[in-house]
Amino acid sequence: MKDLLLETALRSARYAADVGTRRVVPHPKDVAALEALGGALPENPSDSAEILALLDDIGSPATVATTGGRYFGFVVGSALPAAVAANWLAGIWDQNAALSVMSPVAAKIEEIVSEWILDLLGLPQASATGFVTGTTMANFSALAAARTALLARNGWSVEEDGLFNAAESSVLKRQERDRGIRTS
Repeated sequence: MKDLLLETALRSARYAADVGTRRVVPHPKDVAALEALGGALPENPSDSAEILALLDDIGSPATVATTGGRYFGFVVGSALPAAVAANWLAGIWDQNAALSVMSPVAAKIEEIVSEWILDLLGLPQASATGFVTGTTMANFSALAAARTALLARNGWSVEEDGLFNAAESSVLKRQERDRGIRTS
């Protein structure tokens, strides 16, 4: 395993060193070469070093050079050396962070990041934080929280009343509140 990880580090360092001199968008011939990655499901195990070489030799030229300084496309993550190194370490740790007993280190890191985020945003340290699996769940969670807050401002509790008729009822309650009328 050590040799494979060292080879991965060398290949990754070479990719990072060369990314500033290559095309941002892969050449069509490099994209076409991705066909070499397919084929029938192997009946026997494959050599890990050969698979790594195939992924790097065929896959690396077909990447969009988002880690380079000339990429001005979509907003994507970053391949800062510290971030890549931490990602490699997290990958080899292979932790399930659902419960602190399953990964004390993940629980501690989450606790530290929570404190730092509250400090950065100037929020009370007693505020609650939560972490999600990625951008999609972050957006979903934000929309759910916004929906709950918006409906609550209009007199509707999603937790107690559900969502059926929420929009119509909350609009009526808001109109009644604005006119000073109480229905309950």
